[in-house]
Amino acid sequence: MHANQLADLLKSQSLFSDCDADELSDIILRGHYQRYAKGQKLMTQGDTGSTLYVILSGIARVSMVASNGREIVLDYSEAGAVLGEIALLDGGDRTATVEAIQTVEALSLTRDAFRDIVAKHQGLAFRLLRAMARRLRQSNDIIETDRAFTAGPRLARYLLRLMVLDTEEGRLKLSLSQGELGNFAGMSREQINRQLSAWADSGIVELKGGQVLIKDKPMLLEMAEGF
Repeated sequence: MHANQLADLLKSQSLFSDCDADELSDIILRGHYQRYAKGQKLMTQGDTGSTLYVILSGIARVSMVASNGREIVLDYSEAGAVLGEIALLDGGDRTATVEAIQTVEALSLTRDAFRDIVAKHQGLAFRLLRAMARRLRQSNDIIETDRAFTAGPRLARYLLRLMVLDTEEGRLKLSLSQGELGNFAGMSREQINRQLSAWADSGIVELKGGQVLIKDKPMLLEMAEGF
């Protein structure tokens, strides 16, 4: 893999999205290629973590178990996502479990390699802090979604996050059960079923073979804003 290929993969909110070609080349050089079959875990909540991962292909499910025993799905990470940086940076335990839900290829980077790269490239540390701040803003937006919006707008926002971009079919990236979608959106299965059925009757979505197809994206966008 070349630096420009890695740059094309990295998401705008990625920890490494502001890195230049030389920095990305060192990340590739010091990283190790890993492959995970469906169902394999890249990391487990509570374990000691000294490695971060850059997803190169596939999708990984990021989840955590809250103190009350409830599972919360935090994200479905695609190519370009950087995972595991919290434990790598603060030396603490893993805050979430990451499981491959289809074959995942990833680049792993140890704490020592990461430290060497930051020491080598002047200005990289500040840009990494800026990237962390950007991700914190994103986390705040998600918290706002959970607390400030009722079930309908909240579900609309999560469906839009799962929607495949630049397609006319309105497909979602993943075929999720209503229970799984509820874990992601923080809603009960009954709430999910009731809301999707109402939207299907209104022509906003289509429920087909257990999959959700978005038929009226402009209306769903309005729903997401709480209108």
